[in-house]
Amino acid sequence: MESAHNIRLTAAEIGNLWNQYLTDSLAICVLKYYVNKVEDAEIRPVIEYALGLSEQHVQRITEIFKSENYPIPQGFTDDDVNLDAPRLFTDTFYLIYLQNMSRIGLIGYSLALPLMVRSDVCDFYNECLSSSTQLTEKVKNVILSKGIFTRPPYIPVPEMVYFVNKQSFLTGWFGDRRPLEAMEITQLFLSILTNVFGKALVMGYSQVAKSKEVREYMIRGKNIADKHVEVFTGLFRENDLSLPQTWDSEVMDSTVPPFSDKLMMFHTRVLSMAGVGNYGTGIATAVRHDIAAQYIRLAAEFAHYGEDGINIMIDNGWMEEPPHAANRKTLTNV
Repeated sequence: MESAHNIRLTAAEIGNLWNQYLTDSLAICVLKYYVNKVEDAEIRPVIEYALGLSEQHVQRITEIFKSENYPIPQGFTDDDVNLDAPRLFTDTFYLIYLQNMSRIGLIGYSLALPLMVRSDVCDFYNECLSSSTQLTEKVKNVILSKGIFTRPPYIPVPEMVYFVNKQSFLTGWFGDRRPLEAMEITQLFLSILTNVFGKALVMGYSQVAKSKEVREYMIRGKNIADKHVEVFTGLFRENDLSLPQTWDSEVMDSTVPPFSDKLMMFHTRVLSMAGVGNYGTGIATAVRHDIAAQYIRLAAEFAHYGEDGINIMIDNGWMEEPPHAANRKTLTNV
């Protein structure tokens, strides 16, 4: 096996490790606050487990970067969290938060792992994937025990195997639209879940943001999520499918910020990126033309929202410059 000491990190390895450092340092701040506020004895160990994983990840990435003399990102620190702030969310929301963020983590690790080459980085992402799977199971078990797990809709079992014999299977603009097929339901269900969660999170953040600009950005995000939920739930109602539960009532009335505006803006950016990724999968799995078109339209709105968020972060000096290729024009400018 090749030695990790004489193999340079690739762009894929640096990029994924760098991004993960930022997201895990954010998670440490958020989960420290949750641990400090949680009251439910069944939920506390799951938050503590998730916090321990993020702390391990930051430590491992730091070790890898130090071995390469690569600058350690600033990320997020104790300056970005106020553990003494009153509760902003209920214990139930903490579970929903972990459910959604562990799912984002699983997707991210599964996409990163095939691109990793160096043995120590491969080992790291294998461990991340394994521990994140365990976290997902722990969260699911507690949610099930609380009776608040939202299952995807059920569909009937066909009597036999059928084949599509009409081109109208693809259409959805005019006339009678065929019922949603299983994978379309699955992706629409996930899109509703993530928007319902995102709406509750940014609604809470809109209450506590110090900057008027950040407050307005969070309110805009809430309205976008609301609109997207309406679009997707409309398709479910059209097919008489059960709808996921909402979590707006799990946001409390505190106006004291537990997190810095910088952290909340970056957190919203992470969710926006995940939303665009979900919609991309939705486009790929949607066979009905009208559904794919809706995903394309709504993904563009998410992307525009995310771009505006980046501009706010840049204007306030909150955005760390990500790893990038060498600027050859600058290097050759004499």
